[in-house]
Amino acid sequence: MIGTVTDAVGADELSERIRAASLKVTATRRSVLGALSATPHVSADTLFAAVATELPGTSLQAVYGVLTAFTTAGLVRRIEPAGSAALYECRIGDNHHHLVCTHCSAVQDVDCVVGGAPCLTPSDTGGFAIHTAEVTFWGLCAACQASAASGVTAAPAAAPAPAPAPAPAPAPAPAAASAPSAPSAPSAAPAPAAPAHAAPAPAAPTQADASAP
Repeated sequence: MIGTVTDAVGADELSERIRAASLKVTATRRSVLGALSATPHVSADTLFAAVATELPGTSLQAVYGVLTAFTTAGLVRRIEPAGSAALYECRIGDNHHHLVCTHCSAVQDVDCVVGGAPCLTPSDTGGFAIHTAEVTFWGLCAACQASAASGVTAAPAAAPAPAPAPAPAPAPAPAAASAPSAPSAPSAAPAPAAPAHAAPAPAAPTQADASAP
């Protein structure tokens, strides 16, 4: 677990180290430096988790800003082992190197390889005035070697459970069968049309006609 300000050095000493780097002392800077002094080789995310317990209003962006200011001022050192997030430490100025475990990713300091900085002399400097050599040694740390010898190895991270397959959409309900319609009544035959002109009724006999034999 990462330490806090009071686990490493006092607040007054932390403030003095920040001032010596020509930086303004703030609560966030003092807390970050204290946590980093207690536990080196940690990422910004880890530092943020530690600082947030003391300063709940601190943001991850603020922690990144503090680390950038510290690195630029030479107050902390940033290292970037392959496959790892950037790590920070307070040990500066001695050109030390690092041992990184290939199994658990633990990081340890190792002193300069040969002689004074830059420790290693390149075959061709390419015209550079070299002042630093950054060397990373990879291997199994003592704890991982002991675990391997006893047959106990760290369990791999559990794979995330697969997301459940979406439930199939319900089949559309069959359309209700419509009842057969009743047969329509036969339409009545049209009534015969009346004759356009009625036949004239026979004329009544006149009196002359009646007296005729």
